[in-house]
Amino acid sequence: MKSWGESLGRGASAHFSRVGWLRRALLLLAAAACTAAALLYWRQQLDDRAHRPLHNLYAGIEPQWTWICRNERCERLPASESTILQSLPTCNMLCASTQLWPQPTGPVSLATAAVPVRADGISLKVTASPSREVTEHLNDAFALMRDDIKSLEKTADGKRRSDIGSPRDILVRVAVNGSADVRLRLDTDESYKLSIRPNGYTLVADITAHSFCGARHGFETLSQLIWLDPYASSLLALEAASVEDAPRFHYRGLLLDTARNYFPVPELLRTIDAMGACKLNTFHWHASDSQSFPLRLNSAPQLAQHGAYGPGAIYTPDDIRAIVRRARLRGIRVLIEIDAPAHVGRAWAWGPAAGLGHLAHCIEVEPWSAFCGEPPCGQLNPRNPHVYDLLERVYTEIIQLTGVDDIFHIGGDEVSERCWTQHFNDTDPMDLWLDFTNRAMLALNRANGGKLPELTLLWSSRLTRSPYLERLDRKHIGIQVWGASRWPESRAVLDAGFRSIISHVDAWYLDCGFGSWRDSSDGHCGPYRSWQQIYEHRPWTEEAPAAATGAEPWRVEGGAACQWTEQLAAGGLDARVWPRAAALAERLWADRAEGAAADVYLRLDTQRARLLARGVRPAPLWPRWCSHNPHACL
Repeated sequence: MKSWGESLGRGASAHFSRVGWLRRALLLLAAAACTAAALLYWRQQLDDRAHRPLHNLYAGIEPQWTWICRNERCERLPASESTILQSLPTCNMLCASTQLWPQPTGPVSLATAAVPVRADGISLKVTASPSREVTEHLNDAFALMRDDIKSLEKTADGKRRSDIGSPRDILVRVAVNGSADVRLRLDTDESYKLSIRPNGYTLVADITAHSFCGARHGFETLSQLIWLDPYASSLLALEAASVEDAPRFHYRGLLLDTARNYFPVPELLRTIDAMGACKLNTFHWHASDSQSFPLRLNSAPQLAQHGAYGPGAIYTPDDIRAIVRRARLRGIRVLIEIDAPAHVGRAWAWGPAAGLGHLAHCIEVEPWSAFCGEPPCGQLNPRNPHVYDLLERVYTEIIQLTGVDDIFHIGGDEVSERCWTQHFNDTDPMDLWLDFTNRAMLALNRANGGKLPELTLLWSSRLTRSPYLERLDRKHIGIQVWGASRWPESRAVLDAGFRSIISHVDAWYLDCGFGSWRDSSDGHCGPYRSWQQIYEHRPWTEEAPAAATGAEPWRVEGGAACQWTEQLAAGGLDARVWPRAAALAERLWADRAEGAAADVYLRLDTQRARLLARGVRPAPLWPRWCSHNPHACL
């Protein structure tokens, strides 16, 4: 039998002994005439395993299949027809594909051999750090990574093979030479370098970065080079590797709406963990809308008191801190949006009773279809000074809770001109909208210590069309473009030189394709957006040369997928978002020119398995047969 290092390679696959306990048991049973009771027992054993996770199917039972790397493809063969026994995960990791997600943007070199390791044998040494806070965060982020790897070990319910050798230790050495700020900022350098090499009986993994966030991405890539071999019931790691990596875009986001329907804190934490696994870096928390206001803020407790669905559907300041903490350790900022001036409801109806006058108009007005896109209606009173005092208090608390002060989102879409015309017929409602935006920006300036964030985002809307677009503060305001990519107004924002976040409804809206909850139509955004469509959307490639058009150069900061939740609630989030958001993550990180090619299918399927091991429940890409025979399905 070959040694472990010799047997786990692309050219020479692992030769595990296939005379296991089950075969010996069957031979004994055959010699004893295989009683009907014995046959029933073995059938029950197989039925029990049919409901285990994919990587558990082989534990304690003779493998049925083997996978051999031929012509840079893993081919499935009956185990009885081959002298080589190798599991699918190990074949995938050691065959031609890098199996990293998202694909690195720099040079990658991976060894063709693997060695056994164990999670408890992975240790951290911080060799350079610009601040005590960075060191503390590195230790805590490393602990999360090791927990992720331990989750793989927990799924191995078979006895570890004794013939694969003793597990190696892994020493992770991290050097951060750069920012002392652990927060993700608009100018954070997220690049990193990772190298793995054997040193005696230890694997040494060196990670160098210019920020905590970059080092954390290095942890993530390292964890992807460690996997569970189900045939050996052991963790394996590549014996050597070298990766240089940096993202294409600074802003890589996922929006989640928790106002239409409430999601418990554990679901938000799990979503953030999955984002970190895919190197997304912005959790855009659409926290309020006309249906509910679930944030219980100390600065304005009346908003949740009057606007939450109930005491069991509220996020407390401690909840928000816990979410922000987990996100920061995953290299993610939490961007909380309190939508205004439209998309407000009963949460703002308490003004008269408190002596503050009407804070909002058209609350739950009928017929709703004349005043808003979906019930209930409501929008803020732009002429009530108490509105801006409240916004300032709310903005201050959000900045304090999240620690995010260089970027902010103030909402700003779908204002009903009819609503304001009914109450202020002496003024053009568009002028009121501009005035509200300017006064909200002043409130944000005060909330942020007397300076505006570097980037304050608004949703694209009628306000971001000419002639109003030209009246916005281009120095501080950016636009999150949600309209369809072919709409002239979507391109106009980019041509005007505004810093932009792309969230095109025709590509990156995850709620499309599930019909309309209001009637029997297809809904406001048509068909389902597949992961392939999400992956292949590259709108920035359509920029025309500025010299030819007279337009400003495009300033695309990145993009975000949007998960609105009118027809989604707790328990259904994972499968709706994943793995589609992972497809966006690679598009925004690597932005390779190729579309959803065969290698992308294979790597995304592997990434889905990683998410499963971490407790996420993503939708399948295809039938399991295609995971076993990927190139036959393409």
